[in-house]
Amino acid sequence: MAVASFYRRVLPSPPAIEFPSPEGKRLFCEALQNGTMEGFFKLISHFQTQSEPAYCGLASLSMVLNALAIDPHRKWKGPWRWYDESMLDCCEPLEKVKAEGITFGKVACLAQCAGAKVESFRTNQCNIDDFRHNVIKCSSSEDCHLVASYSRKPLKQTGIGHFSPIGGYHAESDMVLILDVARFKYPPHWVPLALLWEAMDTIDNATGHRRGFMLISGYEKAPSLLYTLEYSKKIGAVKIKKVNLFLENCRDESWLSIVKYLINDVPILLKSEDLKSASQVLDCVLKSLPACAGDFIKQILEVRRQEEDGSTLSNEEKERHALKGEILKQVHETVLFRYVTDILSSSITNDNLKEDIVTVCCQGTTLLPGVSVCRTRIGFKATGVTCMKANNDNLTAISGITVSGGNEQGINILEPVSASVAESTCSSTFDVPVIVQLASNAAITVLLLALPASTWSGVKDANLLVEIQDLFSTENFANPLRNEILHLRQQFYFLRRCADEETSDDLKFPVCP
Repeated sequence: MAVASFYRRVLPSPPAIEFPSPEGKRLFCEALQNGTMEGFFKLISHFQTQSEPAYCGLASLSMVLNALAIDPHRKWKGPWRWYDESMLDCCEPLEKVKAEGITFGKVACLAQCAGAKVESFRTNQCNIDDFRHNVIKCSSSEDCHLVASYSRKPLKQTGIGHFSPIGGYHAESDMVLILDVARFKYPPHWVPLALLWEAMDTIDNATGHRRGFMLISGYEKAPSLLYTLEYSKKIGAVKIKKVNLFLENCRDESWLSIVKYLINDVPILLKSEDLKSASQVLDCVLKSLPACAGDFIKQILEVRRQEEDGSTLSNEEKERHALKGEILKQVHETVLFRYVTDILSSSITNDNLKEDIVTVCCQGTTLLPGVSVCRTRIGFKATGVTCMKANNDNLTAISGITVSGGNEQGINILEPVSASVAESTCSSTFDVPVIVQLASNAAITVLLLALPASTWSGVKDANLLVEIQDLFSTENFANPLRNEILHLRQQFYFLRRCADEETSDDLKFPVCP
């Protein structure tokens, strides 16, 4: 049976005013003069039509991410890195979105995964005056964009739930410009702000929660110099700008397993054990990690391709590594780092360290065109260690060659090191595993510091619990390290909610202590 086809829909007017109409143009000019169309030009430069009838959330988000110039750190097509709906698949399978659409919480999760700063509000968490304030805020700035989740019915439009960015605000008439991503259906149009609020203040039958809006912006500076939780199926960047704890996506089984272990199992495990010291607590936690724990930290060292002219780092990158080195020094000075080092040094073998190096170099090969990432076909031959100076700090580069199918590529593995380590590694008798193990210990230390306080609630001995709380307190840390911990803790909270599928409810981050 043939399905009827449509060429657009007539925009119900009133209540909407078509953007290119004489009245729509007048509203645009007046809003532009009043300074509430500042975000429009970045958005319109990246305006796109959703490629599937149910892709309105993905199209709105990719449009906003490109408008904010957020680098996806993965290839779109050819050599180009660019956000497209097809790349927003970490929080929900694309086939499911194509069939069912996507919820408010999952769009917020996707934005967070993409590296954006997200503030989400349902209509039961704020009022119309708050909404108006945020519309004016985003319309008056190029650095923040508002995406509305609303029902089309109050606007007398066909369809049910929909997402679209807001392109501007006209104060005198109290109207907003909806840049409708379903351009095959309706053009951009102005609607009364109060009516859009009414359209947002509806129940999404898929979740049972009210709709709302989210503010999406970029970070003024990188929120982390050490680690961040990111998701990417393919790392297509020519250069990785910072070290990350890479996850394939927030549905990754290793991530879900680690979250369940740390949040649910550890408190029970600690209650069941008769632990008398902090070292016993940490030993119990680290040695009971799930079997997939090795997959959790996908990359702990930074890998760069060796250039033909021998250049590796710009002055800006050297400065960043110097700052990173200072924070790592602070990590190494913590009592927790010493505990972690002692425990892991008794359980990690040289074979494990060699496997770590292979893993690091497998990550490095994703930087190289035409090189397979199959673990069984990649080898790494260390050829030397060199030390570079960055603001009088040492930066160690482990020189080596990745081998895949007969093809060789020189790479450098970069890691800031302390003076004592540099003295031993920057010599003719370098020890590559030492650097890898130090990096691993630091990553695990920072991850443990980022865990919520409730993780340790199972410790039965009151005095020991106080000792553990002091061990994990960030109050005495210098600001750079403290900011790193709080950033990861914030992300951990959000991604735990993703794993628990709680993103359909309250999406606000807690205030970190």
